[in-house]
Amino acid sequence: MILDFKRIPSAEILFKEDIYCLMTTSRCCPGKGVKYSCHGCNLLSQCCNSYEFCVSCCLNPARTQKEQALKVKIAKQATAGTYASVFDFCAGRCRHNSESVVHENAYLSEFHHCFSLPLNSSGASNSYLEGILNGINVIVGRQSESCNSVCKSNGQSCVPNKLLVLNQCDIMQKYLSCKGACLASMGADQPAEVVDDAPKNLNPGACLFTQAQSMLSCDGSHPFTRRLCPCA
Repeated sequence: MILDFKRIPSAEILFKEDIYCLMTTSRCCPGKGVKYSCHGCNLLSQCCNSYEFCVSCCLNPARTQKEQALKVKIAKQATAGTYASVFDFCAGRCRHNSESVVHENAYLSEFHHCFSLPLNSSGASNSYLEGILNGINVIVGRQSESCNSVCKSNGQSCVPNKLLVLNQCDIMQKYLSCKGACLASMGADQPAEVVDDAPKNLNPGACLFTQAQSMLSCDGSHPFTRRLCPCA
């Protein structure tokens, strides 16, 4: 059973399948259960198929950095405040948002509860993102080449969980020209740069980051883009 937090007057919230029982007064988790369970979650995209497990997985300090989470604004408005705790960040981020829907009436995938930092958020500082890339060889591929092919041709393998890090405008602009434009898009070939001789409707020269985090893949390619690939 999925519970609506807004309709629960008591101080206790029981997450489904007995993952843990959260006392909102103390924010402690008494009893037995799997702490920080990520059941039903895609750890590459950091998206889950249920709200409860999304919050559970997000609360793991190894997955959510407190310093970065507390810098994220609750809403897009300039006057919006930031989250007061990691719990509030996880509870807020795991709810449905514009990044998980298409045409405003359908989900991009069943994994539509996502807890990652908002794409290109000011909370995701360059130094933090670059630190995650330690030991990673970031390579710009050839036109229409997948990251698996790019890395293999350099004697390495694509590291899929680093694609989310590269899927940021500030990071892409360090490796690609981007011709002054970094555009939100949707595709398994992203993050990538559109080649100069692409049709005008594809925005030649622009960098593209995907809004559909669940689509991030080492296999993706497109006839008119060059991928930015994490290899090791």
